[in-house]
Amino acid sequence: MNFQPKLCFIIPVYDHSTNLSVFIKELAKKKFPIILVDDGSHNACKKIMMRLDQEIECITLKSHILNLGKGAAVKTGLKEAKKSGFSHALQIDADGQHNIKDIPRFILEMNKQPNALVSGFPSYDKTVPKLRYYSRYLTHLWVWINSLSKDIKDSMCGFRIYPVEQSCLLLSTQKIGDRMEFDSEFIVRWHWLGKPIVQIQTRVIYPEDGISHFDLFRDNLLISWMHARLFFGMLKRLPNLLKQKFKIYESRK
Repeated sequence: MNFQPKLCFIIPVYDHSTNLSVFIKELAKKKFPIILVDDGSHNACKKIMMRLDQEIECITLKSHILNLGKGAAVKTGLKEAKKSGFSHALQIDADGQHNIKDIPRFILEMNKQPNALVSGFPSYDKTVPKLRYYSRYLTHLWVWINSLSKDIKDSMCGFRIYPVEQSCLLLSTQKIGDRMEFDSEFIVRWHWLGKPIVQIQTRVIYPEDGISHFDLFRDNLLISWMHARLFFGMLKRLPNLLKQKFKIYESRK
């Protein structure tokens, strides 16, 4: 009997009230259950989510009393997805950066490789802030060092499909950051385990009315500490990582 993936969407939300209703209603047209995670939003955004939860049958609303961070919201969504019996969960940000027209491409790859993390890597247009664009390359460099490869094209894109069971197991056995460092740290630790990654190029925009919750001091500090943790973790795992790379090299001969 063939395995049939059971997919849901996970949407972490913190005060993205401007276009949230339109965004969620567009996603609802895809006919997949939506786990909406309120990460301690203020009243205006909270009321919108509560109304959407009442109006749209496919929504499950989970709430954090305080703002714990995007990573914490995704973790809550994944735990709820596992509890509800979903095999896969598609994470997409609520700020309008990601191209929802690419969702079928992600699902197609999920169906082909159900054990893989299906992750986007961005194709930017002129709306991308130059500082954000060029600073990503510093993270790329550290990710390549910490993974001993250039296998991960982009670690920071929050548009991806997680195999739920394996992802929850990873989160339960390894400490991964709760804020903006989550996406990069998760994919590197996934790679360390030798698990498959499928990467899809996808258009990413920065809407004029978009709201960024990236805190330059706090989040850059957390990301720097995350890279340091991964570096020392890589050194500890170096013999096994080299064995993995040798096996892959031998298999490709």
